[in-house]
Formats: sequence, C-alpha cells, structure tokens
Amino acid sequence: MKKIFILTGEPSGDKLASKVIRELNKINSEIEYLSVGGENLKALDIKSIYDLKEITFIGFTNVILNIFKINKKINETVKAIIDFNPDILFTVDSPDFTLRVAERVKKQNLKIKTIHYVAPQVWVWREGRVKKIKKFIDHILLLFSFEKPYFDRENMSNEFVGHPLLDESSEGKIDINQIFEKNKALISVFPGSRSSEIEVLMPILLDFINLMNNNYQDFIYIFHSTKQYSDLIQKHVKLKNVKNCEIISDDRIKTHTLKKSIFAIAKSGTVSLEICKSKIPSIILYKMNLINYFIVKMLVKVKFANIINIAAKEEVIPELLQSKCNAKNIYKNVSYLINNPNKMKEQINKTQLILDKLKSSTPSAENASKILIKYLSI
Repeated sequence: MKKIFILTGEPSGDKLASKVIRELNKINSEIEYLSVGGENLKALDIKSIYDLKEITFIGFTNVILNIFKINKKINETVKAIIDFNPDILFTVDSPDFTLRVAERVKKQNLKIKTIHYVAPQVWVWREGRVKKIKKFIDHILLLFSFEKPYFDRENMSNEFVGHPLLDESSEGKIDINQIFEKNKALISVFPGSRSSEIEVLMPILLDFINLMNNNYQDFIYIFHSTKQYSDLIQKHVKLKNVKNCEIISDDRIKTHTLKKSIFAIAKSGTVSLEICKSKIPSIILYKMNLINYFIVKMLVKVKFANIINIAAKEEVIPELLQSKCNAKNIYKNVSYLINNPNKMKEQINKTQLILDKLKSSTPSAENASKILIKYLSI
C-alpha cells in the first residue's frame, strides 16, 4: 500500500490539504496516511501525530521566543516521518516550518518524494530561497500563475494548479434565517486563525462594533472562527459585553453566512479570496508588534498586504494596517462604504476582474491530486 505523510502548519493549510486528499481518495482510496493536521484532515479519518495548536506561532519575535520548542517539534516531526517511511511527503504552506522539516527528511531519506503545495511568497521577499528549496523539494504546486517565472528561472519542477478557494463549489443550501435574526443585515468578521492574531484584533473589532451599535441598529456581526478558537472569541465578546454579535465555526454555515452578508471585515490573508469570490465588499486589517513590523518593512518588496491589491497593483480593497488598524478607522471606512453602494459595487466589479485572472481552468485540488498520483507511480 502506498503511503503519504501530510504536513501542515496552521488551520488554513489543513483545510487546503483536506480538499486535495478528498480528490485523491476518489482516484485511489487504497492509500495510507499520517499527518500533522487539524480538524479538516481529522474529518477524513487521518490521524495527526500531535495537535496543530502546538506549532501555530506567528511573527518573528514569537518564533525567536519559541525557538527551542519549534526545533523540538521539527525533530519530533522528522522522526515520525522517517519512521512512517512514506512514498510522498506532502507539505502544505507554512514554509518556515514545513520546508525545514522537508529539508531534514530529504537529507535522511532521498527516496521520499517531496511535494510542496502553496509556494513561499518569493515575489514578496527572499527570492533567493528558490535555489535552496530546489535542493530538497521535488515538485512545487503554485496557486497563482504569476509565480511560475520565479521557479522556471531556477529550472525547478513546478506546476500552476490554481487556488482552491477560487474553485466553483456546489454546496447544499442552508436557511441561515433560522440561525440569525431575520430583520438584521449580516456583517461577517474574520479576526484571524491563530490565537495571537485573535488576541490582538478582538479588542479593536469589539470597540468598532460598539461604535456601529451606537449609530446603526440594523446590523448583526458574525465572527467566523475555527472550532479551536470559538471559546477565545466568546471570551472577548463577554468581557466587553458587546451586543449584536454571533460566533460560528461550522464551515458550511460560514460559507452561506458570508454569501448572505452585506459586508466583510477580515484579517489580511487567504480569506480575502473567499470574500471576493462571494462578491462581498470588504476591508482588510492587520496589526503586529513593532519589532515584527519593522523587520517586515525592511524585507518586503511589495506595496500591499492583500493578494487582490498586489495583483491589481492598486488598493482595490482598503487596507488598515498597524497604526491605521483602530476602531475609529474601521468605523469610518465601513460606514463610508455602506452608505455609498456605488463604491461597494465598484470594488466588487474590480475584484471579479482580478479573480478571473487568478483562476485556473480546472479545480486546484483536482490538479494537485493528479500530480500526487503521478509521483506515487514513479
């Protein structure tokens, strides 16, 4: 029986990996799996060697503070992979963790084929990484077509598979009117997928909602969470006693809630693609500690934080970063857009043009699964 070890480093990677494995199982259901994964891979009955929470560190300073713990986890993971002896090590996103593991695994066992899904953003910073990655990754799967020249330049085996969040989906309908108040419009809020992000953004977001509640009575704010962090978000809501808030963690309910929303406020990340795909106007937030911010400012080559804005080469979606990420600024931007429907429509039209350029002709997970099958047969 063929074997694949799936290595993720955070919930978004777990979600991406599960989509690929679901497609792979349609082609070949006789594959043995082991992973470092979360709730999505667990739903496919794939065992994780430890809880994903143990490695979801964010920012340079957090990594430095946890360096010994991270190295211990890398060593533990490498040992588990070598012991499992898979045909393929399938690493997904989180390059600072997954690629370190892949490099050590390759040194110990050249026979294990290494395939990485979600290329490191070399077009943002550290372009020279491609030369190093090429030495221990056999094939890299790209989410965006504009990434290809960076890897072709170094003759690294790669393929553009597209982004799974942009694939067409056919999910059954859910009547969310049975879940939320019927007479209030929905505003979706995405505070992040890591505890460190949530701890920073929740107080700011709740202060913003209080400002909205003081001036608008017809909105309800839906926090999109993972099951892992719904209690943490609930704790913040209770602490500030903010009204008109709900928290959801079921993926199907989250998808339908977003589609029924009139607006979205999101921490910068891949969720922005999902928001744009649903044709919902939005703003983007991000805040990190000053040391991390100055390091990023020195290293990053692009003007924007959001992939849509990067692809458009202009600020299509407003970005409130660092000092601009405060309750008053969020309120100012959201209320302006809500009160100007033409501006919201203009944003949606621009994002759809960008998404059309970023999409692949066939589903990403299907493309990725076919490449895994190809490498299993080599």
